[in-house]
Amino acid sequence: MTARFAHPELQRSVQFLRGVGPARIERLAKIGIATIADLIRHFPRGYEDLSDVRGIDQIEAGVLQTIVGELVEFDGKHLENGKRIASAVIADEKGRCVEGVWFNQITALRPFRYGMKVAFSGKPKWFRDHWTMQHPRVQILEDTGGQPSGQVIPIYPLTESIRAEDLREWIRAALTQGVQHCIEILPASVRERHHYPEVKDAFWQLHFPEVLPQARLARRRFIYEEFLLLQIALAARRREIRDRQQAPRLPMDTEIDARIRKLLPFRLTDDQNLAVRAICKDLASDRPMQRLLQADVGAGKTAVAIYAMLAAVANKHQAALMAPTEILARQHSETLDRFLAHSRVRRLLLTGSLTSSQRQQALHDLAAGNVDLVVGTQALVQEDVRFAKLGLVVIDEQHKFGVQQRARIRKLGVDPHYLVMTATPIPRTIALTVFGDLDVSSIHELPPGRQPVKTQWHSESQRDRIYDRIRLQLREGRQAYVVCPLVEESESLDLKAAEQTAVELQQGPFAEFKVGLLHGRMSDDEKQRAMHDFRERKLHLLVSTVAIEVGIDVANATVMLIEHAERFGLSQLHQLRGRVSRGEEAGECHLFTGTTTEEARTRLRIFTRTTDGFALAEEDARIRGLGEFFGSRQSGVGDLVIGDFLADRDILEQARDDAFALMSADPGLRQPQHAALRQAVLERFGASMDLAQIG
Repeated sequence: MTARFAHPELQRSVQFLRGVGPARIERLAKIGIATIADLIRHFPRGYEDLSDVRGIDQIEAGVLQTIVGELVEFDGKHLENGKRIASAVIADEKGRCVEGVWFNQITALRPFRYGMKVAFSGKPKWFRDHWTMQHPRVQILEDTGGQPSGQVIPIYPLTESIRAEDLREWIRAALTQGVQHCIEILPASVRERHHYPEVKDAFWQLHFPEVLPQARLARRRFIYEEFLLLQIALAARRREIRDRQQAPRLPMDTEIDARIRKLLPFRLTDDQNLAVRAICKDLASDRPMQRLLQADVGAGKTAVAIYAMLAAVANKHQAALMAPTEILARQHSETLDRFLAHSRVRRLLLTGSLTSSQRQQALHDLAAGNVDLVVGTQALVQEDVRFAKLGLVVIDEQHKFGVQQRARIRKLGVDPHYLVMTATPIPRTIALTVFGDLDVSSIHELPPGRQPVKTQWHSESQRDRIYDRIRLQLREGRQAYVVCPLVEESESLDLKAAEQTAVELQQGPFAEFKVGLLHGRMSDDEKQRAMHDFRERKLHLLVSTVAIEVGIDVANATVMLIEHAERFGLSQLHQLRGRVSRGEEAGECHLFTGTTTEEARTRLRIFTRTTDGFALAEEDARIRGLGEFFGSRQSGVGDLVIGDFLADRDILEQARDDAFALMSADPGLRQPQHAALRQAVLERFGASMDLAQIG
């Protein structure tokens, strides 16, 4: 229960409304409606604008319009397939007709009488020799002076056996009884600036608008409000970190810069240099850096992170790199070993697979300052881990960690700088929102010589030809992946399918090569052995689930075949494809599908045409929604009731600007006019975002 709807009148059960019996109480509960407040905040998902009134001679196919005529015929009959059909015909004075048709709704005919004036609203189409409308909305015009009302009708999420007309009447009754008790949380100055109605008027205009612009403004007000609460929470957390915490200053000079660049085996791209400059500016401040580094697949975010860590080490501080899995932590450690083989940087790998004595020695070395740079998994944020002088934490794959790990490191008694990396490109508007407490650096530019991956979607009849293509690559000394999907609902079945695929490929089309297997149920040692053998070319083809989605870096692997590609999102497909663009050889990605929906076909067509990870991420978020896009990483943050991060980005940016301005003028929202807003932010985000700034 929120403060806005805390009044007893708003918490009354819907059972007290006329026409709501026990059966309907159950059905309403299925769509989240139990109280008067629930009815008031049951937002429409759209509107039908019935104000476009036309004569039959002005009908336009496929366009929502209202047609007026005299009822000349109506009838109900049974069809051969057991269904029933109801039809009614209206005509104008010249005999031009429109037929309304209802399937399995004989009751639609009940109000009709021959000769009455009627309006049909819907999208007409031409059928045989006349115009028809399927399931038109009907207005009887006997008592309206012969003119349709021109209403704007809200369209609600419904459940079985709840009529839209009944729901509207219950919402009207709920508004009449309770809306005057709804608490306003938007300050008057904000409402006036954006011309938003007060909350009581906004709810009426949302549910019973007189004209469509009125409905749109009311809806915009509630979208803005939802975004504003989120942005204030993010601004509060940002201020908490920036204003109350103090990190060590880690300045950069030309001598340190030259030493670091000498250790890197390649020149940084322009985008990488831009990111480095932003990071160096942050590190030179005593306010903790909070920066998100996102890069398209293969664009080199790890090199930038290594630069940042070496900058910390050059300033006599320790740096830590946290990875979500042991296999990725080991890979980062091996990369650092290659880059820093001729340096004096003291390195450590800290994971859960260390023996007790190895772990104790590692912890001693960290606490004593005998380690400059540590790579690890969540083992880095356990209670017994202590750092001598931690200056920088790099978190790889933020969406697999969440914000809790950052909070845990702070509890260790240090305020280091943070560089958060994600290999899943995120549209900038979303990045600024869901990572609103972070500054954002993006790397689009690929390193020189890196070739784009050629992506093709094949029918099953082409499988043998693709196997021939892969065998040709393997004979030339290249390596390949075959990716099988893995979904939690049928994990055991999918693992069996991956294991079976590996056996079938080894015994059949790839019998002359060595086929390996990698999946999430294997032990860490088994995974390490499989990846080691693949990297050392002891395996030619690796059958894998999405365990290879992120971070696996084998430059000699240039071909990928993805089974059941329709079961992956665009961003996940792009990550997988990125495993075969790690070197200077052009990669190939071949897609095979099972049963596909139209949405899946659209997604795959986009994927084969687009190599820009940021563009794909935006499409992915638009198609699948942000909940699926981010998974559970930001549980509670991406859960919007009415707003949409992509479709409503103009409102989002407006709310972001206002939130940061409000928090600048009144950091704790302590002024009386902000009390209700402050309470609403704490109710919505207090538990998930450590909001000490306004708590």
